[in-house]
Amino acid sequence: MLARTCLTLLMPINTIVKRNSISTPLPRDLVRSYLCQIIMGVMECHSHDIWHRDLRPSNILINGQGKIKIADFGLCKRVGNSLQTLTHEVVTLWYRCPEVLLGKIMYSKAIDVWSIGVIFSEMVTKRPLWPGDSEVDQLFKIYRSLGTPNESTWLGCTALPNYNTSFPQWKPALNEMFLMHNCTLDEDGFSLLLSFLTYDPAKRIHLEDALSHKWLCDYFLETEWSV
Repeated sequence: MLARTCLTLLMPINTIVKRNSISTPLPRDLVRSYLCQIIMGVMECHSHDIWHRDLRPSNILINGQGKIKIADFGLCKRVGNSLQTLTHEVVTLWYRCPEVLLGKIMYSKAIDVWSIGVIFSEMVTKRPLWPGDSEVDQLFKIYRSLGTPNESTWLGCTALPNYNTSFPQWKPALNEMFLMHNCTLDEDGFSLLLSFLTYDPAKRIHLEDALSHKWLCDYFLETEWSV
C-alpha cells in the first residue's frame, strides 16, 4: 500500500488580506483571530529570548484552517538582556520601528511589537500603512500620521543619531487617514492600534496586555486555541 503524504499549503497573510476587493474589509473576528495568533506566536519567541526582527505580512503564513505560522527567522536574534547593542540593519523598511530608523543600536523586543501594529493596520485597511522608499521617506510617512516626535512625546528621541530638528513638525493625523480609507475599526480597535504604534518603545504595549485589551480580550478568552 502506498503511503499517503499530507501537504499543508501555507500562504502569506497578505495574499488572504488582498484576495477580495480593497473596499471589502476583512470580518472583524477574522482580524482578531489573525492578530491573536500573531501575538501569541511572537510571545512564544520572546519567552525564549528570541526577537524576530523582520515581521511583515509575507513572513506570516496561514493554512486552509486559518492557523498562523510565523516564518523567516533569518534576522532573528537570541538575546539574554532586555537591551543589546545590535545592528540597525533589521526589519523590512515598511515595518521598521522609529527607534531603529533614527539610528538607535541599543533596542529591545519592542521592535517586534511595532511591526505587529503595522501588520494589524494593513489587515484592517488592506493597504500598507507606510510604504516608504527610503529611510527618510519612511520617517516622514510615520511623522505625518503620528506627529513629529519630540521630548514631550518620546523622552530622549532628540539625542538619537538620525534625529533632525530641521524635519517638518507634523501633528498627529492617523485617525483622519483611516477615515479617508473608510476603515471600520472602532474606537477600541483604534486604541489598540495606537498602543502598538507608540513612539517610545518603553511605553509600547506589552503583548500580554494586548491580549487583554478591550478589543481583543473577549475573543481571546472565548476561543479554544491550538498549537
